Amino acid sequence: MTFSQSSSGSSKCSLANFRRAWTCTGLSRGTRLALQDLSPWRRSVLLMVGFFTLVPQFISSNQDEDYEDVPINKTWVLSPKVYESDVTLILNRLLQGYDNKLRPDIGVRPTVIETAVYVNSIGPVDPINMEYTIDIFFAQTWYDSRLKFNSSMKVLMLNSNMVGKIWIPDTFFRNSRKSDAHWITTPNRLLRLWNNGRVMYTLRLTINAECYLKLHNFPMDEHSCPLEFSSYGYPKNEILYRWQKRSVEVADQRYWRLYQFAFVGLRNTSDVAHTQSGEYVILTIFFDLSRRMGYFTIQTYIPCSMIVVLSWVSFWINKDAVPARTSLGITTVLTMTTLSTISRKSLPKVSYVTAMDLFVSVCFIFTFAALMEYGTLHYFTSNRQSKKDTDKKPQVVTPLFSLVNIRPGTSLLQMNNIAPYQDEDDYAYECLDGKDCTSFFCCFDDCRSGAWRENRMHVRVSKIDSYSRIFFPTAFGLFNLVYWIGYLYL
Repeated sequence: MTFSQSSSGSSKCSLANFRRAWTCTGLSRGTRLALQDLSPWRRSVLLMVGFFTLVPQFISSNQDEDYEDVPINKTWVLSPKVYESDVTLILNRLLQGYDNKLRPDIGVRPTVIETAVYVNSIGPVDPINMEYTIDIFFAQTWYDSRLKFNSSMKVLMLNSNMVGKIWIPDTFFRNSRKSDAHWITTPNRLLRLWNNGRVMYTLRLTINAECYLKLHNFPMDEHSCPLEFSSYGYPKNEILYRWQKRSVEVADQRYWRLYQFAFVGLRNTSDVAHTQSGEYVILTIFFDLSRRMGYFTIQTYIPCSMIVVLSWVSFWINKDAVPARTSLGITTVLTMTTLSTISRKSLPKVSYVTAMDLFVSVCFIFTFAALMEYGTLHYFTSNRQSKKDTDKKPQVVTPLFSLVNIRPGTSLLQMNNIAPYQDEDDYAYECLDGKDCTSFFCCFDDCRSGAWRENRMHVRVSKIDSYSRIFFPTAFGLFNLVYWIGYLYL
C-alpha cells in the first residue's frame, strides 16, 4: 500500500520507511539539513507532526488509486444535467401552443391508428352471465407532426404524466361490460415519442367482455369469444384503425384461469359498422375456446349411467319381493331427478335442449321404465291369481239317472243350471279366444299354445323380467353409441 508525493506524484514512499517519510514531503535540501541539526527530541516531535499530516494524504491518495483502476463510461458521466435540460427543453418547446383537443392532421387526412394486443391471461369464463375476463396490454401507435423535434436523441421514453398533455385516441371496447385500468403502484401507462412525430401509447387493462355461448352441444361445445374495439366519436373519415404486423401475441398459457375450457387459437378481423352517427372501423379479436369434458364426465355422465345400471338390479329380484323392488325403483328415479337438477345449475336458463339435457332425460326414462316394468308385472301376476281363485269351483257329481236333454255334439251335460267343469287347458284356450287376449300379453301363464296366434306374439307374463334383462342393457348401449358418435364426430 503506497501514497503519492504531493508535489510531483511520481515518487512513492512505503510505510516501512516511515521514519524517513519526511524526505518525501517535497522540502528543499537545505531545510532537511537544518532539521538534522536539531536535537533528537525536537526531531521526534517534528516527525510526529509530519506523521499526522501525511496520514490524510495517504488515505485520499489510496482511494484515488482504487477508482483509477475502474473504467468509467464517459457517456453516462457525460452530463446528466445536460441530458435533463435537453429533454425538458424539447418537451417545453413541443407543448408550446399544442392543443390536445385536436387530432393530428385534422382537416387534411384521417389519422391512422396502428394497434397491437398482448394477451396476458384469459379467464375465467362465466357461462351463466355469458361473459369472460381478459387481461391485456393494449398498444396504439400513430403519427403527430406537431411532436417532431430535432435532437441527437431518437426517442423519448415518458411515463403517464405526459399522457394528458397530448392528443390520444378515444378508443373503447364495444362488447365490454366492465373495464378496469391498473393504477397500482402508479398508472400502468407508457408513452414514447420519436423525433419523426411517431407516438406509441400502451396501457394495461382487465376487461369483462360479452361472449354469447351457443349451448346446444354442451358440454361438447366450442365457442369464439370476441373482443371488439373502435373509436367512440371519430368515424372512419377521421380515424382509421389498422392491425400491426405482429398484431396479437399471447403469454404463457399455463397460468390462465380457463378451468373448463382449452385455448384453441385466435384470429383478428377488421370490419366497418354502419350507424346513424357514421361509419366506424371496428377491429375484432376472436378467441377460440373448446370445453373440457372432464368435470361433467365425473359429475354427471358417470353417476347417471351408474344409476341406470342400478335400476336393472330389480330384474333379478323375485317378483314377489314387492317392498324391495318398489323401493329400489323409487330411489333410482328420485336420484335421477336430483342429478338432472344439479346438472342445470352450471348453465343459464336457456329454452332449448342441450346435449347433457338429452342424456340425463334418457337416463331418467330408463330408470322410470324399470319401475313401470315391475308395476306391470305385479299387476298381471296378481290379476292372474285372483282370477284363478275366482274361477275354481267345487266339482259336482251328478247321478247317472239325472242326465237329461243330451244334445248331440256336446261333451258335457248341464243339469239344474249348473255350469259344466272345465280344466285349466280348456280355460286357457277359451282365454286365448276371448277378449283378454286382444292385448299384447297373454292373460294366463298357462297359455302354451305356441309363439304366434292370430298374428299376435305370445308373451308370458312371468318372463317379462327375463326379457327386460336383455332389452334394457341393449337399448341403453345403442343409445350411448349413437349419442357419443353423433356429438363427438358428426
